[in-house]
Amino acid sequence: MNSPRVYHPGPIQVGRDAVLDEAPSRHLARVLRLRPGEAVTLFDGAGGEYPSVVRTLERDRVRVRVERHEALERESALRVGLAQVVSAADLMDLTVQKAVELGVAWIQPLLARRGKVRLDEARAARRVQHWQRVAIAACEQCGRNRVPTVEPVLNLPDWLGRHDRQQSAILLDPHADRRLSQTPRPAGETVLLVGPESGFADEERAMALQCGFVGVRLGPRVLRTETAGFAALAAMQALWGDF
Repeated sequence: MNSPRVYHPGPIQVGRDAVLDEAPSRHLARVLRLRPGEAVTLFDGAGGEYPSVVRTLERDRVRVRVERHEALERESALRVGLAQVVSAADLMDLTVQKAVELGVAWIQPLLARRGKVRLDEARAARRVQHWQRVAIAACEQCGRNRVPTVEPVLNLPDWLGRHDRQQSAILLDPHADRRLSQTPRPAGETVLLVGPESGFADEERAMALQCGFVGVRLGPRVLRTETAGFAALAAMQALWGDF
């Protein structure tokens, strides 16, 4: 993982050249100032990675030779999806970035009654595209070879109506009686639901509990929405994952 990592959606063929997209080409050529013969690592999100060597560099076009495929995976055995009420732009970017670093399998952005962010359909679609790029960059940084999907934005009631009740489901709730450490190890995939800065409305909390979510708290302190997600994911990895 010492060489720069680049997400390249393909095709990637061992023994062949790959021409990188404009943005990663600019980064390698103009920011990192790589030279021909230096190493880069490609991954396409389908698993494993491809050690490669730079052949030619132009400002917006870098060509590399793909040397081999290595079936390396850095995914957590604990499969967790994060359902997060959308926060302000910079905070939501941070949430996506750190959630990916902490191993989430997918991210579901949500709109809730007390959430401060309001998105129309077009703006929501643009934000999802942006968050997906943030997730890709986080994978490039942390070494993951599978990119978590950022799902389309949904209203909380609509999403809860689609929730699979067979999944283990955790609701972060500062008023819950149970601590996360008192929760049994989930079986299969787990969904972690995190609310907005002002918390879920009473009817939203009740709806989540009716849909099978178990309320847990993270100690006696009330955490900010972006901190709560990080803390819960890290604690879950320590309790049941690969920390």
